[in-house]
Amino acid sequence: MNKIMSQKVPLGEKIGYSLGDASANLVFQMMMIFQLKFYTDVFGLDGAIAGSVLLVARIVDAFVDPAVGIISDRTNTKWGKYRPWVLWTALPFSVFYVLAFYNPGIEDKGMVALYATLSYILLMTMYSLNNTPYSSLGGVMTGDIKERTSITSIRFVAATIAQFVVQGLTLPLVNKFGNGDAQRGWLYTISLFAAIAFVFLVIAFFSSRERIAPPPAQKMNIKEDVKDTLSSVPWRAMFVLTLFIFITLAMWGSAMNFYFQYAVDQKSLYNFLDMLGLTDPGNEKTGIWATVLGSFNLIARGQADAYSIGFSLFNMIGAVVQFIGVICLSSYLANRYGKKQTFIVCLSLTALFTALFYLPTPADVELMFVLCILKSLAYAPTVPLLWAMIGDVADHVEYVNHRRATGFCFSGVVFALKAGLGLGGAFAGVILSVFGYVSGNVTTQNDMAVDGIRLVSSIIPALLFGIGVGALFFYPITKQYNERMQADLAERRRQAGQEANP
Repeated sequence: MNKIMSQKVPLGEKIGYSLGDASANLVFQMMMIFQLKFYTDVFGLDGAIAGSVLLVARIVDAFVDPAVGIISDRTNTKWGKYRPWVLWTALPFSVFYVLAFYNPGIEDKGMVALYATLSYILLMTMYSLNNTPYSSLGGVMTGDIKERTSITSIRFVAATIAQFVVQGLTLPLVNKFGNGDAQRGWLYTISLFAAIAFVFLVIAFFSSRERIAPPPAQKMNIKEDVKDTLSSVPWRAMFVLTLFIFITLAMWGSAMNFYFQYAVDQKSLYNFLDMLGLTDPGNEKTGIWATVLGSFNLIARGQADAYSIGFSLFNMIGAVVQFIGVICLSSYLANRYGKKQTFIVCLSLTALFTALFYLPTPADVELMFVLCILKSLAYAPTVPLLWAMIGDVADHVEYVNHRRATGFCFSGVVFALKAGLGLGGAFAGVILSVFGYVSGNVTTQNDMAVDGIRLVSSIIPALLFGIGVGALFFYPITKQYNERMQADLAERRRQAGQEANP
């Protein structure tokens, strides 16, 4: 791989690689938005118990994620270090995804909780075995700053499309496939997404190439890899940032599901949807909506379905705005102002708009959608920057220590991501239980439970976003520093290549 000195990456390779993250987000978005509510309303678990299921897996991750990073760094095949893992894990990843949303007929609640825990741990373990090498692969496809930002931007365009599909179409598909049987609806929907995820991972494997290898003189030393990474100030800053971003995203995503069902006035929501033409599939003026949503047999059932349609529409709009923001703003802002400054400003605005979700009354549906647009637009530029910055951190570790451990560097961040996912869902479940949320398919909640839902949808996640902003001030890799670092590393690699191949 040292012979490959070109840092340019063909567009087709970038697109193929991006499908791997579309695959991951068909799983990740489902867990972030629907897992907690699935456990409470379909599996029938208490909110605190459901949250504990999500939390227990994090203990396992503390051992699995670093091990995956270490193993992938030491993998040597004709395909590279990280790329083969994308192929090897494609099928089991898809299978465990289905099992995590399937009850094989267990009725005892204790056994259901045990099954949920085991299936979730298996899924998260396979997520590590797949996503850590996949993310590391993005860090060794090129050392060019602009190319790396381009790769991550295209990657997260694909991820945002997957987000749109999962957040917008899951409930309609569950209703369509289930036709009154929620268990069957979830099984068929998840099976469909799992099949697509498998195909995407195979394409990502065949599309991508690794171009950056560790320094030729580097000897494998686990102790040195761990020490170099954990002592890195930029890596620590990114770990804290990632942890609190995904705690917040998981908490807010889970809570908004409950928010739309119990904190929003359903009549006002129905009237808002009616104004958009989403309540009558026979209305000629809204034929497009009828085609998209009427086929899922959700429309024209009256007010009872306002929650399903409204929440799906809310997610779809957020995903579309985020998609536009990633394409139009992310690379432009990062290249002009640097990744760090862009992240600080955009995440601060995201925290502000998240906090403002506490203000709407149950009837202020239009305001909720306006805040959704503002929050999604503010957050969009940060989406691809996180992983591009982790690639920069791996470079920084090599720059300072003359050793490279890309897999271990990314594994810590994947652990932070998954820990945030579990903690966010767990915190949301515990808080809802404290406020008196009643699990199961009930139609209303008491006022105290609704207050808890509103807090978990606004003020609390906004404060957690603020901690992420604080972590960024400790991240030392500015635009100017990064340009100087990349130039020095490129010269080192050039010389190493010449020495290896005189």
